[in-house]
Amino acid sequence: MPRGLDHIVHAVRDLDAAAEFYRRAGFKVGARNKHPWGTHNHVIQFPGFFIEILTVAEPEKLIGEGLPKIFGVANRDAIARGDGFSMLLLESVDSEADVADFSRLGIGASPSLPFSREATQPDGSKVTVGFSLAFARDALSPHTGFATCQQQNPSAFWKPDYQQHPNGASGVLGAVMVADNPTDHHIFLNGFTGVRELRSSSMGVTAPTPRGDVEIIEAIAFRDQFGIKPKVDGEGASLKGLRLLVPSLDEVEQHLRKNGIACHRHIGRLIVPPEVGFGATLIFEPSTNT
Repeated sequence: MPRGLDHIVHAVRDLDAAAEFYRRAGFKVGARNKHPWGTHNHVIQFPGFFIEILTVAEPEKLIGEGLPKIFGVANRDAIARGDGFSMLLLESVDSEADVADFSRLGIGASPSLPFSREATQPDGSKVTVGFSLAFARDALSPHTGFATCQQQNPSAFWKPDYQQHPNGASGVLGAVMVADNPTDHHIFLNGFTGVRELRSSSMGVTAPTPRGDVEIIEAIAFRDQFGIKPKVDGEGASLKGLRLLVPSLDEVEQHLRKNGIACHRHIGRLIVPPEVGFGATLIFEPSTNT
């Protein structure tokens, strides 16, 4: 069954500064949360998808197997290489089934790993939210994390009040990865997303999931599409851009420039470059192209 986008991890050295950047960019940023293995985060919600701004605040807790190692250490190492998107997670309705599926396809990287944490509700009250993660591995992309995420208490997590953003952003359109040879990742992308018919072009390959595209394109195609030459360190496919839906580019651009955030227009899109966005490229696209 095809899996839609669930969330993307934006790993940063300075969590407070990154959260403030997103607020200035016009996003409603949730409260600071803590994981038991020492990572802290802020969440930016959209319907069915969120951005997880994350740092390793308590490195002494990164001890043991499971999530401390697979999630915590991986993000610690990602931050050491530089701020930016580090992991892509797809939605899951059955984490154990995903584990079995990934194992059968030869891309499995973990059993189902459950955890819970405290979350703050819109009225300020506290509630426990839970998740189960199943990790997959693209052998050609050792520096990028992939997993599915099953919500154990979704009604406590997803809140419409947290999905109303001053810049008007209303949803995710896709995640963009860059690789020297996108077709080398075709089999992994097929198995990870569950999308059987990928779209191929001269730029790369795309999995059109039920919630947003997962694209793997060449660096030159990223430059042509978004007006930025991506910095690619290490091997394989790396997460470089996030495409978001907005009602009006003019309104978003006005909001960004009012708050001192540099941006530029390119082929009907509004782009916040990685040197401004803590290593991540934010791509705003209008709901209509008229």
